[in-house]
Amino acid sequence: MSRARRGLAVGAAALTLGVVATTLTSAGAATTDKSTPVPVATPEGQVSAYVVNAKKANAKGTADARKVVQKAGGTVVQAWPQIGVVIAQSTHADFRADVYRLGRTSVTSVGTTRTVAVSERAEQASTLRQSARSRSTERAELKGEFANTPQKYVKPDPREGEQWDMAHIKADHAHEITDGSRKVLVGVLDSGIDADHPDLAPNIDVSNSVNCTDGGTVDRSPTGWQPTTSDHGTHVAGTIGAARNGIGITGVAPNVRMASVKVVNDDGFIYPEYAICGFMWSGLRGMDVTNNSYYIDPFEFWCQDQANQAAVVEAVGRAVTWSTKKGTVHVAAAGNAAYDLANKTTSASSPNDSTPIERTINNGCLDIPTELPEVVTVSSYAQIGTSNETQLSSFSNRGKNVIDVAAPGSRILSTIVKDNGYGLKSGTSMASPHVAGVAALMKSKHPGWRPARVIQQLKAQADERPCAPQQTSSSPGALCTGSPSNNSYAGHGMIDALDAVRR
Repeated sequence: MSRARRGLAVGAAALTLGVVATTLTSAGAATTDKSTPVPVATPEGQVSAYVVNAKKANAKGTADARKVVQKAGGTVVQAWPQIGVVIAQSTHADFRADVYRLGRTSVTSVGTTRTVAVSERAEQASTLRQSARSRSTERAELKGEFANTPQKYVKPDPREGEQWDMAHIKADHAHEITDGSRKVLVGVLDSGIDADHPDLAPNIDVSNSVNCTDGGTVDRSPTGWQPTTSDHGTHVAGTIGAARNGIGITGVAPNVRMASVKVVNDDGFIYPEYAICGFMWSGLRGMDVTNNSYYIDPFEFWCQDQANQAAVVEAVGRAVTWSTKKGTVHVAAAGNAAYDLANKTTSASSPNDSTPIERTINNGCLDIPTELPEVVTVSSYAQIGTSNETQLSSFSNRGKNVIDVAAPGSRILSTIVKDNGYGLKSGTSMASPHVAGVAALMKSKHPGWRPARVIQQLKAQADERPCAPQQTSSSPGALCTGSPSNNSYAGHGMIDALDAVRR
């Protein structure tokens, strides 16, 4: 299982939920102390990976940064001229220092993307060149490819009655109005989507699916984007858009298309170069929404008062900002450590690809991508017994003015790879795709809305979840603070699928 993906417990096909084994960390008052330095060793001869940020975030700046990388003895693995970011690898111990020395006028920051040697090998350096075709031309071609939309079933799918989550966010009532538009494309940045699952196959957009885990390069091979060691992405995809086809379950937006954007490698890591590739691909391919149920490895919190980690935050932030400007709404899981993201103090989980250390952190240390400004941050709620009442899931991160909205995330029934079946999973990983699905419904109803308008409406239409008594006593971690309209547990409230399609 991934060390960073935000699902906690995997239910078997028989729908038995295993015991969640996790350490919950509670934060007190935020510290303003500098974060604990985490030196990253890059011994001579080891293949290490880096992000290099050009001073000019354009093609000219990127070209200059490429030259510096090469002069410093590195290899350009992937370059993103749209944002001035170069992904590089090098076997030289002093590569980072040499890039700074040689790139005084052309490079603003350099950071290592992992604390261990590169395990994958990109066969050759590559630069993604955006197709000259206009977005409208691509859309026209896709419309032809998906001309045969899934049959509209009036009756519920067989296991729809088991989906407490869909009823809670009023997705069942929203479907009486629309199942979503075929023109809407959702990118599932995750471990891949099972192409054979009968509830998913009708909605998978193969032409826009991609694998980003070969050093952060763009792998368009037919099977590269499919799952290998994890069904996490398959479960997430089912919540977003399992087809209404008389089989199994129904997703929040069962008529939209989904692209598999694989950013989780076979060891379960989501390194920065993978995520950057995923965000850039979503913008280049005109995706309307992405779901991001993970944090970027190897740090749960990337500290901006450390130059090495700050360079990664800058590179990922550039990719998120650029793709948002291209029209993509990014939704992300808040995390499963019961941590108060508004009051950071310590962390003992990172770096998770080598040896984690106990370290001091502060509010300048960001959980990315969920804490980046343009990203919708989603907490998880659990059903109380068999009622329609909910409370914050015990594992969910929280934080006043950090959490944007809440969604169901405990004991969520969705698609899994084994036997093309169905299982229960819990985590903010399971909450986030509900919000991505609602955003897709909203884009279906209002195709002209830009990301800022969609995000504003997601918050405005959410159903308030005040700090009830059980929310201040039954959950580990920081207690709920704030008003019914904006608090540390639910943000602006529980996501509402019905309002998304009727307003």
